[in-house]
Amino acid sequence: MIRKTITTVGIMAMILPVLLTAQNKIGFVQSDRIRAEYEEFKDAEAQLQLEYRQVNAQYNKMVVELDSIKQAFETQRLMSSPDWRKEKEVEIASREQTIQQFQVTKVGPEGELYRRQAQLEFDILSKVKRAVDKVASAKNIDFIIDGSVALLYGNPVHDLTDDVLFELRKYNIPDDDNSVNKK
Repeated sequence: MIRKTITTVGIMAMILPVLLTAQNKIGFVQSDRIRAEYEEFKDAEAQLQLEYRQVNAQYNKMVVELDSIKQAFETQRLMSSPDWRKEKEVEIASREQTIQQFQVTKVGPEGELYRRQAQLEFDILSKVKRAVDKVASAKNIDFIIDGSVALLYGNPVHDLTDDVLFELRKYNIPDDDNSVNKK
């Protein structure tokens, strides 16, 4: 992360003089502020947290059931037939494998929650990109830099964060308001 920031600052330091002499218009946005203030980011985070808690509750339930089976097995193991012990050992191994598979499919790097988070983030970032493009077009801006990543200083006059947030919120009218206006 530090290397990326240093590289970005270095590239900007080389490119910025060329851009400034070419009389290009430059603006910046604070993406961390957009992430903090744009409601869809908050809603997506809350939804992901809810889904994670549900998956975690499911996982905990599976672990408790497995522990219960293991305890019952240990208390009855010495008094049981070899066939029964073998059957219970297979059942325990199967449940352990099921729990591991559950973890991988739900919260692993290619799991459902990871894919869900990536999709939600992609959808929101696409909207942010469209809003940035609209602001750039409306204000004839040639370059918009993400101030949260590499901007060491930016004149507040060139901060377009409020414009981008306004553009994003412009299209965030709930369906209920639309149906009221139609009547």
